[in-house]
Amino acid sequence: MKAETAEKAKYGPLPLIAVTSLWMATLGNWPLWQQLVELGLLRGASGWGLGLALVAIIAGTLVALQSLLAWRLTLKPVAIVLLLSTAAGAYFMLTYRVMIDSTMLVNVLQTDPREAADLFRPSMLASLLLGGALPAWWVWRWPVRYGRWPRRLLLNTLKISLGLVLVVVAVMASFQSLSSTMRNHKSVRYLINPLNSVYALGVIASQPLRRDDSTLLPLAEDVRLDPARAGSSARPPLLLLVLGETARTANFGLNGYARPTTPELAKIAQTEPLVSWRNAWSCGTNTAASLPCMFSHLGREAFADRKVNHENLLDVAQRAGLAVLWLDNQAGCKGICDRVPNVNTNSLKDAKLCPDGECFDEILLQGLDERIAALPAAARARGVLLVMHQLGSHGPSYYKRAPPAFKRFLPECTTNVLQDCSTEQLVNAYDNSIVYTDHLLASAISWLRQREAINSTALVYLSDHGESLGENNLYLHGLPYALAPDVQKRVPWISWLSPVFASEQGLDLACLQARVEAPLLHDHLFHSVLGLLNLQTSVYQRDLDAYAPCRQRR
Repeated sequence: MKAETAEKAKYGPLPLIAVTSLWMATLGNWPLWQQLVELGLLRGASGWGLGLALVAIIAGTLVALQSLLAWRLTLKPVAIVLLLSTAAGAYFMLTYRVMIDSTMLVNVLQTDPREAADLFRPSMLASLLLGGALPAWWVWRWPVRYGRWPRRLLLNTLKISLGLVLVVVAVMASFQSLSSTMRNHKSVRYLINPLNSVYALGVIASQPLRRDDSTLLPLAEDVRLDPARAGSSARPPLLLLVLGETARTANFGLNGYARPTTPELAKIAQTEPLVSWRNAWSCGTNTAASLPCMFSHLGREAFADRKVNHENLLDVAQRAGLAVLWLDNQAGCKGICDRVPNVNTNSLKDAKLCPDGECFDEILLQGLDERIAALPAAARARGVLLVMHQLGSHGPSYYKRAPPAFKRFLPECTTNVLQDCSTEQLVNAYDNSIVYTDHLLASAISWLRQREAINSTALVYLSDHGESLGENNLYLHGLPYALAPDVQKRVPWISWLSPVFASEQGLDLACLQARVEAPLLHDHLFHSVLGLLNLQTSVYQRDLDAYAPCRQRR
């Protein structure tokens, strides 16, 4: 019956394609127009010309794209997906000032229900309904006459040509202002909606052509425990690597922040070897990009351009015969821990630490001795690499990241609608999450002290990326690396070394303290951990070991 109605329809696909393309190119690109206004690029006749040219370019591209798929079984589903994508993209770009690229889209695809719930708010539902679902409903109800396929193929080809001609004419008519805008304001290209999402999806879909993900190359097959260390009677090392989440170095009291957000670590630093580097930089601006890069031997640029995948730091430590354990209170290890023992703690039942189905990070400390005892005895005798992946300061619901006892700064923002909070309230909520991380690290150090009769112990804390807290109207994280502000890329790197561990490593603590301003990258983590665990391999690069300049050569 629907097919008969469609065949009796007065119009073919062109009106539907034209209306939806114009809707997305104008109202669906409100974040783009807002940004251009703020940049002062829509003033005067030249500004209006630039705006009209961008509308024509976006609409023409969408006409060509939809015309390519203007067949009975594909046109309406494609149009509906584009409309919903436009509404969602516009909402998040307007609300959090994010930009959409392939890494941001990966974040969206990897978001778990808990993270998605933190982003939900009534205005989001209203935006998706009015900006996406309502136009999608109109598309679904609009009768379209497709005709026979030879004629449809010809007409589709003509419409594709029409769309592309519109794009070419618009580009040529505004080439000078358009090229200047794209060259001087690169962020604009990530706001072109929904073509930003289409392009990002294409980059992700083409990844198998650029990288062979079916192959995992072995790494450091020559790795071994330092013979001098292996033959000694010293206690085996236990290195606790804590991976922070969304922690920016600027808000750590240890790093000169005016607020006492790290009181427990500051107290420890008065009497014990604790070093906080202040100039450390991340691999990326989101977890999906940074976390795998941190554990790779390649470094940020080579990791992004890799043609195949390699084993990571955990594989190397396990190959050397060490016991390895990954504990996760986040949305997963992004494939890093797939080949080593791992435990997800965020679904555990604990009335105190998991009151609302989401566990505070102290859950990572529960039953640690038993978890380590369950690892192979022969491996434990050589050493232990224990990794804890925090929930940390994950936004936008910062107020959920710390129990009431650690809410030092009040009043705090108690909503995920960050723009509805004052700057003071937003920073208070975020800083409280740092206070709780401080407590977690201090508690972990206390546990490590208790292990000193068994192990030579040390702790390294390093965050995956930073966060924007409303500076320049930017919120959260995930901007393209080249465009992201420093607060999204500059991260804390804190080391605590037991006296025995520091002595066995031959580390000059005064030297380490003198180097707290030295520039460090996530690139240094792989080689630094190899050095701290006394692992020898040809893959190790001493100049990328953050501790090597202060270590006596062994």
